[in-house]
Amino acid sequence: MKALVFTGPGVVELRDVPEPEVGGDDVLVHVVTSGICGSELHGVRTPGFRVPPLVMGHEFAGRTEDGRPVVVNPILSCGRCDICARGLSNVCRQRRIVGVHLPGGFAERVAVPAGALVPLPEGVDWTAAGIVEPAANAVHAWALADAPAGAKVGIIGAGAIGLACLQVAMSGKAARIEIADRSEERCAIASRLGADVSGPELTGEYDLVFDAVGAATTHEQSLARLRPGGVAVWLGLADKTAGFDAADLVRGEKRVLGSFAYSDADFAAAVDLVAGWDLSWVTSFPLSEGAEIFTALMNGHATPVKALLTP
Repeated sequence: MKALVFTGPGVVELRDVPEPEVGGDDVLVHVVTSGICGSELHGVRTPGFRVPPLVMGHEFAGRTEDGRPVVVNPILSCGRCDICARGLSNVCRQRRIVGVHLPGGFAERVAVPAGALVPLPEGVDWTAAGIVEPAANAVHAWALADAPAGAKVGIIGAGAIGLACLQVAMSGKAARIEIADRSEERCAIASRLGADVSGPELTGEYDLVFDAVGAATTHEQSLARLRPGGVAVWLGLADKTAGFDAADLVRGEKRVLGSFAYSDADFAAAVDLVAGWDLSWVTSFPLSEGAEIFTALMNGHATPVKALLTP
């Protein structure tokens, strides 16, 4: 079968690979759509967390052998440890991720544990199905923030995660949502979806700020733009450096929350939410063009906000 394979630093290739080994409680999924994540672009540029050769792809949906439409929750937690017992299975110390530690959805077919399959309801098309995983990240971040209705929200970054945070905040009845991004094209998309747009940086004061970039400069901005007592939720992973003013954090009694992935409940909620979203910012490409579009995105030479690969 055909698969897009991460073969070395900066290189992905379309290759013929063996059929998946389906063992134990695994189920074979015929992939219909699989999203390219920014973390994968970074992971191919600087290998470490992802080790080649690897078929990546942790944002995918498809059909089982008997024709059931499903979306895959790629977080595989142990379910037995103290962290899982606290309901924090997304940060289980023994967690594995489909597409990182196991072959993923950049392929025609993939074997996944039966417990990772989430039924795809009628009315959720395949484009929406391909966005469930990033949407679940936004659902989780919103839940962590525990923002009241009427909150003023700032979002740094109008990529897929930032736009997902925007649409989740809109469904959460935020009073005002402002988004910042260096890209005029992405700012225009955010404006069309209902956000106020400030340009490359946030300009107001907010109850809640989502940092969907994760650079030292955006960490600093997320804190600087919070009102006293406000909450910043960091989802982005661009930089390990914190970069913020710790004295301002203390004197303003501000809070910073790290947000990683999602719970099973967040994932299920995302399945229901995406059916009603405007997804005009999502573009699908055939898997046969996967190496070309992935490399272009990785090198900053392509503009889709979100690219889905369709075998």
